[in-house]
Amino acid sequence: MASRALLLLFVVTTSLLVAATRISANVEQYEQEKDTYLKVPPAAPVKPTTPPPAYKPPTTTPPPAYKPPATPPPVYKPPTTTPPPAYKPPATPPPAYKPPTTSPPPAYKPPATPPPAYKPPTTTPPPAYKPPATPPPAYKPPTTTPPPAYKPPATPPPAYKPPTTTPPAYKPPTTTPPTPAMPPVRSKKDCEPLCKERCKLHSRMNLCLRACISCCDRCKCVPPGTYGNREKCGKCYTEMTTHGNKPKCP
Repeated sequence: MASRALLLLFVVTTSLLVAATRISANVEQYEQEKDTYLKVPPAAPVKPTTPPPAYKPPTTTPPPAYKPPATPPPVYKPPTTTPPPAYKPPATPPPAYKPPTTSPPPAYKPPATPPPAYKPPTTTPPPAYKPPATPPPAYKPPTTTPPPAYKPPATPPPAYKPPTTTPPAYKPPTTTPPTPAMPPVRSKKDCEPLCKERCKLHSRMNLCLRACISCCDRCKCVPPGTYGNREKCGKCYTEMTTHGNKPKCP
């Protein structure tokens, strides 16, 4: 175990020394190259006749020889484990188990006074049957009275007389005289006299005349009379409306 630790320590130290020497050598080389390349010579007149100086490679110093450490590494000592303390039984033993003491049930004591003796109920016998003193009356069937004999009425009924209906007097049907035929309308001039007759009883005669003349000019018809009879001029007259959707023709 100790030899392995020493060998491992030796390998680690040698690798560290080699790395340190390489790093120092590289640092020295870098410093020399830095000095050679970074030093700018002062400006001098160019002399083409003189050749450039010969290149001198950097001088590398050999790494120092390995020197083992003067003091050897300490020997590995395993940790000392203290054994657990020995088990010591308790000085006072546990108390012995005592079962619970159950008191016996009290002895049965009979009651001092004995229960009363059972007496069966006394049933009184039913009274003896006594027949009724008065016997029931004898059954008598109902007496039905015969219906009275039919007696014809003393006065005979009056003889039947058929009703006398007088026919109503004949009235000839009243026929309404036919309405005179409407005069033909060919131009607007024919509408003026017919519309004057139609609107003569209107409260606003001028308004009625304007509407009547325009309806007459379109439908070529004016209803007879001062009111009604609009259906005689057909749908053209009855279905014509104003902008307010009201009947236009009077």
